[in-house]
Amino acid sequence: MNRLSFLLILMLSLPSIMFVQQDEMMGPATCELPDLLTAEDGTKITSAEEWKRKRRPEILEMLKELMYGQAPEAPEDLKFIVFDDSENALGGIARRKQVAIYLEGKTDYHLLDMLIYLPKGQDEPVPVFLGLNFQGNHAINPDPAIRLSDKWVWIGAGGSVDNHPTERSRGAVSSRWPIEMILDKGYGVATVYAGDLDPDYFDDFQNGIHSLYPDLQKRGDNFSTIGAWAWGLSRCMDYFETDPEISKDKVAVFGFSRMGKAAIWAGAKDERFAMVISNESGGGGAALSKRKVGEDIARLNNGNPHWFSKNFRQFNNNEAVMPFDQHMVISLIAPRPVYIASAEGDPGSDPEGEFLSAKYASPVYNLFGKETFKKVSFPKIDHPVMKNGMGYHIRSGKHDITEYDWEQYLKFADRYIK
Repeated sequence: MNRLSFLLILMLSLPSIMFVQQDEMMGPATCELPDLLTAEDGTKITSAEEWKRKRRPEILEMLKELMYGQAPEAPEDLKFIVFDDSENALGGIARRKQVAIYLEGKTDYHLLDMLIYLPKGQDEPVPVFLGLNFQGNHAINPDPAIRLSDKWVWIGAGGSVDNHPTERSRGAVSSRWPIEMILDKGYGVATVYAGDLDPDYFDDFQNGIHSLYPDLQKRGDNFSTIGAWAWGLSRCMDYFETDPEISKDKVAVFGFSRMGKAAIWAGAKDERFAMVISNESGGGGAALSKRKVGEDIARLNNGNPHWFSKNFRQFNNNEAVMPFDQHMVISLIAPRPVYIASAEGDPGSDPEGEFLSAKYASPVYNLFGKETFKKVSFPKIDHPVMKNGMGYHIRSGKHDITEYDWEQYLKFADRYIK
């Protein structure tokens, strides 16, 4: 019997938890979730040490096999080239760096370009928010010195022509990146265009960095696009460990929408990230899949077959047999701080399901002495809740990142990592 069959049979035999919602706004009345604290051999997990030694590795491997796919090991040799270093950026308020990261070999492979803004006048290493962007680094701010991407972008990208950026693309999504506000609070901002790592369209895993790892493709637990994006975020963390101006122990990985899905997986896998932030990541991100609200698994896999591994497709319209759910992904972040955000006008992301993932990850935080969301109810709109390293809000408005969102993230970071 292979491991995949074993896991599916095991799911039917292990204890599960049933939650019952009293509020009709909370979606399905009942939903059965796998028990976080029962190991595959039936052992009850009762301590943080047992969690780290036994249960966490089990869940991590299961998610690699059945959802996100396997990923390459961290490269032994990365080359970092700082091709831009300005002490007078954004009208004199910021230090700007642009770093090209290469995979070294017979022919070096240009993996990604990272854009970094740091507040000026800091005597100590700076905490940083790191996130992927949708349209190219040049799109997050009109700063003319940002290298204009030459990569493929989706057809709706601002200022693009024939799926490629133009000068009119600069600053196209700057409203989502209030850099000046973040710098003023004493934090840096770092970003990478997700398309540097893998373009966001399906080609059966042939382009982007997938082309470098063909041995990870002809298999059910193949190297997926979400996996590639998360892997790339960890390579940025490799760079931060070499930069004395960045506090490598205070890096928050964050993402919006599909980039939020990647941020959660990056934070779950890579414990170097001090904090994880999900902004409306929905199905395959923070939201519970077994509720089948908004982006269900069939919709995720049929609409974007490259996001997750091939094994994940077996759960199309079959969520009940899954031996995991997204609360288990969130649990892997414990005891590090995690913040999940939703929007009232974004039912496709299932705000209640996003909140419940945090709530049902709480037992693991409890093992570490952190009483988080166990007794917390779904909050009112525009009333954030932050408790012992776990945060959540649902704001008014649509699927987007707003200044309101960032205000909450900065408050949360001030409390838990600064």
